[in-house]
Amino acid sequence: MTTDTIGGVWTYVMELSRGLCGRGMHITLAAMGDEPSDEQLAEAEAIDGLEMFARPYALEWMQDPWEDLAEAAGWLSELAHRHRPELVHLNTLAHGGLAWDVPVLTVGHSCVLSWFEAVKGHPAPPEWDRYRDLVRDSFRASDMVAAPSASMMQTFQRHYGPLENTRVIYNGRNPEEFPPGDKEPCVMTAGRLWDEAKNVQAVAQAAKQIEWPVYVAGSQTHPDGGTVELEGVEQLGRLDSDELARWYGRSMIYALPARYEPFGLTALEAALAGNALVLGDIATLREIWGEAALFVDPEQPDQLAETINTLIADPERLEWLANRARSRALQFSVETKVDHYMELYGEMCPDSPAPYDEFPQPGGRA
Repeated sequence: MTTDTIGGVWTYVMELSRGLCGRGMHITLAAMGDEPSDEQLAEAEAIDGLEMFARPYALEWMQDPWEDLAEAAGWLSELAHRHRPELVHLNTLAHGGLAWDVPVLTVGHSCVLSWFEAVKGHPAPPEWDRYRDLVRDSFRASDMVAAPSASMMQTFQRHYGPLENTRVIYNGRNPEEFPPGDKEPCVMTAGRLWDEAKNVQAVAQAAKQIEWPVYVAGSQTHPDGGTVELEGVEQLGRLDSDELARWYGRSMIYALPARYEPFGLTALEAALAGNALVLGDIATLREIWGEAALFVDPEQPDQLAETINTLIADPERLEWLANRARSRALQFSVETKVDHYMELYGEMCPDSPAPYDEFPQPGGRA
């Protein structure tokens, strides 16, 4: 299995790995991007059955990654030769076309082409053509392509299709890790401050009009260099998972006016911790949250502030919306996600021995 160490993919991989290894699987994890932090190293080491190897290779969405991607291809091939997996599960988009001799699942968690459309409002410029070709070839060489939402899968089909074998498997989080705490009158958001898709800038602009304090958690440093400073909000910096969970537990409203979000793990975590959700009005967030959240135009900070202030002024509605969001969030369980991946692995490796056939299969798919 591959992962990157920079964003939500790491969280997804750790949660899935805990579930899979708990069911008797062994995972050789290849981590790329930044060097893993001490917290990440400890998190991976704590999973019995997971063996992690890490190299700081650039990812396909970074600037001029081609030499690193070529070196990573050799490294991944070497790992596969040494560890002899029954299946390859890629959470990065560059290497589906390697000479794997086992079935390959590529899970697309986002992509540059859809990012440009959503964030910049126009197609990716010509300098991303090589990326487009690489991801298209990687997807089409894979035996199966999965996505964390139907909206994201439709986007992949439009940019890289036709893709014949596909599956949608929703993400999940463990509610025990995000308990509601003693609530305080404050608003929170979390995400990479430099990522225009998360649109934390809109939260900072709206904060000047919001009647409660606004807290922002997330990295200020871009992988390609440079930092972001925001005015009007309390910047918490990059928090470890326990600290972030405590802040979710304290806050009452979680704002994510995202322009682009393939699933939205932070919204799920905040909802589990008892936050009412005010989200960007985009297809994926509508798909995930339906009537369990309020939606605003990501390009209208004034609308975001007005919507949040309306909730602040109506405590009963605020509590009702928070309860509704938490009820919805509880439907996205880790166990269900693991069930669906176990089922998919079994379909892709029908002649494999246990553990695929040791556990009851779910009755449906996400």
